[in-house]
Amino acid sequence: MIKTLVNQPDKPIANLIFAHGAGAGQNSEFMQSMALAIAKLGVRVIRFNFCYMQIAEHTHTRRPPERVPKLMDYYQQVIEQVAYPEPLFIGGKSMGGRVASMILDNSSALAGICMGYPFHPPKKPEKCRTEHLLTLAKPLLILQGERDTFGTPAEIAQYALPKPVQLEYLADGDHSFKPRVKSGYSQQQHILQAAQHSVAFINNQIA
Repeated sequence: MIKTLVNQPDKPIANLIFAHGAGAGQNSEFMQSMALAIAKLGVRVIRFNFCYMQIAEHTHTRRPPERVPKLMDYYQQVIEQVAYPEPLFIGGKSMGGRVASMILDNSSALAGICMGYPFHPPKKPEKCRTEHLLTLAKPLLILQGERDTFGTPAEIAQYALPKPVQLEYLADGDHSFKPRVKSGYSQQQHILQAAQHSVAFINNQIA
């Protein structure tokens, strides 16, 4: 049984499995804040750590992620153990969202949500990670900061993403939705906005 953390609303309308990014686990400030914000809007949020992150947290050392096929398999195992009756959605932050999007069409989830999708490594736009997105059949919401070095609005516009992929941008946000002070926005505002976009998207799928 894979250990999970659950943010439980009073009357959940749906479930969201929310996977972490490559460098920080389920208990990072971003993951906790986002899970809490989404749960407050009525969606049960289920977090977990991939195997390498479990080891990293246990040994207090940094470890690189496992290869994508292993991450995909582990995510699928998490899906299979979720037994709540409400509709299921999958997603995650950065790498976690990418993995969710790669298993989405073959999963029991209705749709996916990616926060800070890693379209390419920073400063390496030629190493594009969009191939599977071009053939997606299920709906996918991507929430992206306007200053995200893993994929800017100008770069994303060139990818010709299909209709199932929906995009929402957060003003002046970086890869973790943090804006510059001079922008007049705050990261917490963007987290709340991202949570609202996510739950509106979920509601549209189950309406």
